[in-house]
Amino acid sequence: EVFSEFSEMRQKSFMAAYELKQKNIPFVGTFCTYFPQEIAMAMGACVVGLCSTSDETIPDAEKDLPRNLCPLIKSSYGFAKTQKCPFFYFSDLIIGETTCDGKKKMYEMLGEIKDTYIMELPNRQSPMGRKLWREEVVALKNKLEEKFGVEITEEKLREQVHLSNQNRLALRHFYELMKLDPPPMAGSNLYAVLYGSNFKFNRRQAIDEVNALTERIKTEYEQGSRPVEKRPRILVTGCPIGGNAMKVVKSIEANGGNVVCYENCSGAKSVDELINEDTDDIYQAIADRYLNIGCSCMTPNPNRFQLMGRLIDEYQVDAVVDV
Repeated sequence: EVFSEFSEMRQKSFMAAYELKQKNIPFVGTFCTYFPQEIAMAMGACVVGLCSTSDETIPDAEKDLPRNLCPLIKSSYGFAKTQKCPFFYFSDLIIGETTCDGKKKMYEMLGEIKDTYIMELPNRQSPMGRKLWREEVVALKNKLEEKFGVEITEEKLREQVHLSNQNRLALRHFYELMKLDPPPMAGSNLYAVLYGSNFKFNRRQAIDEVNALTERIKTEYEQGSRPVEKRPRILVTGCPIGGNAMKVVKSIEANGGNVVCYENCSGAKSVDELINEDTDDIYQAIADRYLNIGCSCMTPNPNRFQLMGRLIDEYQVDAVVDV
């Protein structure tokens, strides 16, 4: 029941989003884990993910976009174009980032539908890249202050940094339960919590719920509960999972494997590293943390190899599936 609640959280949050909009709370729509959400949260905004994983609106998107374009991009644009995504409808500002050429062109077209701001993401984790990304983080702060007529103070920003770090730790402690062999839950249930927790607008409540679930599963496992049998252990990496792409995970689990770890956007990659709170320059700390994400858009990409190598060892992985 708990897993079902998390898996349905995105749909359930539509009404909660509507109620927040009635209170004039601003919404910022995003597409990527590189977005420094603490900046928007420091001004009291709700941050919502707009990346779509359903093929429902792809035919509408293909009227404007090339058919051979990434389906994730076509789906996201289609939901925006058709106004079938409540989060896009509620968003007062869309934030994009230059992760790939397809997204960059899609953001240009989104700008004709709704106010869209694009962050210039460097594709190298170099000293110059870090300097540029810090400037982009500060520019985002200035954009939000100008757009919404607010002041984002360093005190509020540090408060949100601490809260985000607590959220990352809660999710990390949860998915680290999968180091157990056999694992204490199915990989599809693991993902339901990782994905669904993003759509709980009360961040402190979400942290408490994830921590409570972690303790419950750990206790039941220690008492002898073994809901999943011992089978080959699989790590899933690649593009964002969810929606239609979950068919890959379901196929693995239906054919003799246990998905014990996700290294893609919604898994370990997005919560593995914390923001350094003990620093004088909080903007550089935010920039460093996000730029360290080992996405495939980075070149060279040592951070991804290091993270994946560590996960393969820690989770005793037998095989890796790239989606």
